[in-house]
Amino acid sequence: MALPHIFEVAWPDPSKLGVDSKSAALLLNEARETFAGHLGVRSDEITFLGEANIGFQLGISGLMSGKNRLVYSNIDRMEVFAVAKEHQSEQLQVSSTGQIAYKNLTSEDVVALQLCNRETGTIQSARPANCAGIFVDATASGTRIALPENWSTALWDSTSWAGPGGLGVFALSKRANWSNPLPHLDNRISPGPTSLPLIVASALAIDSWVADEKNLAAKISAINSDIRSFIMANIPDADIAPGGADHLISASFLYVNAEQLVTALADKGFAVDSGSACNATNMQPSHVLAAIGLLTQGNIRLTIHHATTFEEIKSFLQTLAQTVLELRA
Repeated sequence: MALPHIFEVAWPDPSKLGVDSKSAALLLNEARETFAGHLGVRSDEITFLGEANIGFQLGISGLMSGKNRLVYSNIDRMEVFAVAKEHQSEQLQVSSTGQIAYKNLTSEDVVALQLCNRETGTIQSARPANCAGIFVDATASGTRIALPENWSTALWDSTSWAGPGGLGVFALSKRANWSNPLPHLDNRISPGPTSLPLIVASALAIDSWVADEKNLAAKISAINSDIRSFIMANIPDADIAPGGADHLISASFLYVNAEQLVTALADKGFAVDSGSACNATNMQPSHVLAAIGLLTQGNIRLTIHHATTFEEIKSFLQTLAQTVLELRA
């Protein structure tokens, strides 16, 4: 409900002269300070992106030179895979729990570190050291997980704290050896302007989200546990990805078509996702689940929001069990 008012007061260009623009500049600076406080970076290290995914190119390629090797994992996002094709690189294999062992890193290596996998919720416990730079993918973790002390570049997605889509938050450490990989004629990191109303709305969202998270984290964890227990006890031939972040669950069901399952659940009033989180539109099997050796057939991905209730989950689980049974018949 606040968005119309935000657009009303935040329409001027904060880089221009004039009273309205000065007011807009104050809004931008206040938003920047808000993000800095919640994300654990300096306000002057933050750049806003109108397309969050361009941050992968900025964050990784900006750290690379001809002598560097990019080290990433086989459960990283497809955007990382795409950037890796442009550079000398090595893909690390994860364990059956989705964990990465950083071995034999050199001072010339640039590491892409995914704090939390947005498909399974897997949280990486290892932190790379003795490398040339670290790009941190925080697009799924949001404020939940702190950056490693030796981070170089980092990327967040506004939607991870229930903010508006179409906004990425990119951070460049003052310590990083970074050069803009995009065509440019000045010192700007982002190639174009970003919507100030979206920035302000996202700053309000992150404030609200962090406050709610403190009070509702235990509830989210309990709901996660209830979902896992119900599926394993009541739906045979099911696979659940190893635990991690409490708000994300990936479950797969043998002898079930994922697209049919998603559609049937939607018809019954429950919105879930499927396919690879990086490419869900074509319902391709998840490269993440395949990498950790889990069932990719009949996969659904669940996100537990702050507003989710135990009553909603109980109804959903009963519907899920019945729908899987119907599709297997």
